[in-house]
Amino acid sequence: MRTVDRVTIRAPLDRVYALAAEVERWPEVLPHYRWVRTHERTGHRAVVEMAAWRPFGPVGWPTWWVSDMEPDPLARRIRYHHVAGITRGMDVEWRIGGADGEVTVELVHEWRGPGWPVIGRLAAAWVIGPIFVHGIASRTLAGIKREAER
Repeated sequence: MRTVDRVTIRAPLDRVYALAAEVERWPEVLPHYRWVRTHERTGHRAVVEMAAWRPFGPVGWPTWWVSDMEPDPLARRIRYHHVAGITRGMDVEWRIGGADGEVTVELVHEWRGPGWPVIGRLAAAWVIGPIFVHGIASRTLAGIKREAER
């Protein structure tokens, strides 16, 4: 399963990177995030627990995962490896580039799927990726854009 979400943001590059990297602030600026908790931090790296709502009309489906987060401020990339939750093993990369005033953010999720016999990869490719991952990622990028351009 591979999903790619992109957005162009009209804001300073450093502001966009900071909003993407400061995940503890996400529940303040992204209404679909229920919480973000840092379990441990070593230098730039952190283990973070995240929870978000995936809306389906008026009903929200709660999601939750724990990731090893590795920001790279010089390259303006943030990498995650999910270590707990249904998406354990998923790799996520935020790629932030461009110049002040026209910043491109690309959010890439890659995953082999849950270890369920027979249906694991199908569930990842047909349901978890396009419905849950894309549904949350697209809202996350829209919220980062809204906050950065504010």
